[in-house]
Amino acid sequence: MVASKGSLLAASVFMSLLGVKAFDMSRTDNTVAYWGQNSYGAANGQDTANFQKNLAEYCDDDSIDTFAISFLTVFFGPGGLPQLDLANICSAVTQKPFGDSQLPDCSFLAEDIKTCQAKGKTVLLSMGGATGGSTFTSADQATGFADQIWDLFLGGSSETRPFGDAVLDGVDLDIEGGGTPLFANFVTQLRTHFSGKKYYVTAAPQCVFPDANLGETLNNAEFDAVYVQFYNNYCGLQNYDNTNAWNFGQWDDWAKNTSPNKDVKIYIGAPASTTAAGSGYVDPGQLATIAKATASQYSSFGGVMYWDASQARANNRFDKAIKDGIRSGAPSAPSDPAPSDPAPSDPAPPSDPAPPSDPAPPTDPAPGPEEPCDPAPTPAPEPQPQPQPDPSTEEPCDPAPAPPSGGSCGSAAAWDAAATYTGGQTASYNGHVYTAGWWTQNETPGTSEVWKDGGACSAKRELTGPHRSITRRAFGRPAGRPSNKPSILRRRGAPSASGSNADFVKRRTN
Repeated sequence: MVASKGSLLAASVFMSLLGVKAFDMSRTDNTVAYWGQNSYGAANGQDTANFQKNLAEYCDDDSIDTFAISFLTVFFGPGGLPQLDLANICSAVTQKPFGDSQLPDCSFLAEDIKTCQAKGKTVLLSMGGATGGSTFTSADQATGFADQIWDLFLGGSSETRPFGDAVLDGVDLDIEGGGTPLFANFVTQLRTHFSGKKYYVTAAPQCVFPDANLGETLNNAEFDAVYVQFYNNYCGLQNYDNTNAWNFGQWDDWAKNTSPNKDVKIYIGAPASTTAAGSGYVDPGQLATIAKATASQYSSFGGVMYWDASQARANNRFDKAIKDGIRSGAPSAPSDPAPSDPAPSDPAPPSDPAPPSDPAPPTDPAPGPEEPCDPAPTPAPEPQPQPQPDPSTEEPCDPAPAPPSGGSCGSAAAWDAAATYTGGQTASYNGHVYTAGWWTQNETPGTSEVWKDGGACSAKRELTGPHRSITRRAFGRPAGRPSNKPSILRRRGAPSASGSNADFVKRRTN
């Protein structure tokens, strides 16, 4: 089926006549809901009345601005086509696939999609998920797949259109395994097709920075929005008040200084109920307070994402509560926020437990395979004691030499480029004592405004520098370095229910 430019123009005119407000990515009170995996049904198998509904039922009001249809689970399936699994709504189990592929014909959803779009919603295709077979082995494969996605789901043409003549508004990368820098090639190629209407590219990394699967891609391709998953990790919403854990500032810093698109918006990703994720749930009132505080401090803030629509609807209309909460007096994004709370480089997992309101505090997965030596890993502000391995299991690495610091003086240790400093901490450099105004790392005293010169040293003492780990331990990663691996719990929460008889299929948990 082919989507014509005429149909796109007609839809635009129709929206104008109805006075429908178009989606505005520049706002700070946008909301995003993932739809497709029936997360509530998977966690509450007996409560069929609250199972995931058809997409159009979630578009009846203005609670949700963007829907991410989840998930395109496999990129290269039988018959040369990808695979799509929408749990109890549409899958290769419940609908007839195209030819000899496992790509189901979900064209009955075309009207739902167009209905939502006519009401000013954006509808994206989310690719990956916790069970996704999603990776590339070459640049040609990545660019070729971008062309295929354009033809199957967006503004291209193909006899194989899973959503019929509906034209989606873009793609979302929820890559939870098999991450490769080649995703940047995919995004860049996909963008070469964008014309005739506004299309978006978004991503949903974990809050741990940098994301293990999407880090390099985010640095090398243009994204319109990043839905950071602040759950199932130590940097989740349950630790918002812990400055050593909550790291939205780090994502804001990335948006302003590293992202190819300096207008990219960062969203707070949250579970929509206690059964939607292993940890990180906060009630909509608390989430709205956090969101508004974040919006007032960081100009990159764009809104709230949550997993998922079914959980939100069943949880006393979490979707409506959070939209009303962040829309009420939603502040404009600051044009130049004061750098009073810059992002930590790699915060250590907090030692204090998650608040009692969070029924499932985050857990650290069992140690995986050995990681490469890191000559100068980022130390935690207060490193925790590490078990001592048998010396025979240690493999020495050559640490990178620290830059000259000028020695220690008084109560101030010599400045260390690899150390992290928070507001009020001191360091000596080139014979002067400096005090950090806020969080900093690798910003040289005397050349960066974060450091206040307190004058020349008056006394000297032996250096007591920050903790470093320069050996790779057979039982885990270097001391003081938080895990970049996802929680052993399903990042998106419980396994999804697939098929018309709600025969639940357990998802991969790592």
